[in-house]
Amino acid sequence: MLLTPELTTSLFTRSTGDYVFARWGRPIVPVIFGVTDETLPTIKGAIEAIVAIAGHKMAETDPELGANFMVFFFSDWDELLAVPSMDQMIPDLAGTVARLKSADAGQYRAFRFDDNGAIQACFSFVRMNEAQADLPAEVIALGVAVHGVLLWSDTAFADVSALAELPDNAGTIVRPEIANVIRAAYEPVLPASDRDPAHALRLYARAVHAA
Repeated sequence: MLLTPELTTSLFTRSTGDYVFARWGRPIVPVIFGVTDETLPTIKGAIEAIVAIAGHKMAETDPELGANFMVFFFSDWDELLAVPSMDQMIPDLAGTVARLKSADAGQYRAFRFDDNGAIQACFSFVRMNEAQADLPAEVIALGVAVHGVLLWSDTAFADVSALAELPDNAGTIVRPEIANVIRAAYEPVLPASDRDPAHALRLYARAVHAA
């Protein structure tokens, strides 16, 4: 994947045609549900790795929410309907679940934003279908972390994954060009949120410089 101004713009241009960029405006505090104790460090380690790439911060607790990056693993979308207070996190929960079931979706994310448009919270849901179950935990964890660190377009990575396999089964990494976008997105000189497509050019210039 060759990073270009056009590709950078497309990463934050939604299917509606709107350019919408947002990064976290506060330290990230993750909490993970639905995995074994053995898998928990893998998920948290992946989030820590992506936060480190961004040059952002993590914390032990969020003063308003306690935890602000919630990751849920489960086997069926209907399980969300039984989670206490989930309808307060996800507007129109029943309708959302119905749409996800109809699309046979494997993942879903919902974000909250602060008054400045920066990410305040992320709710990430992973349905462990056959395709997901065949993936190593490290790959799933890295994908969850990458997709939660920025408000990517709903069509970003539809054709090409944000991750890449190293030769000789040496592991999975974030594609270097995507890592550079993440790194550039958190530069203090750039705003925490932006809806002007010209922002993508500034982002591209810094991402290329970071390469």
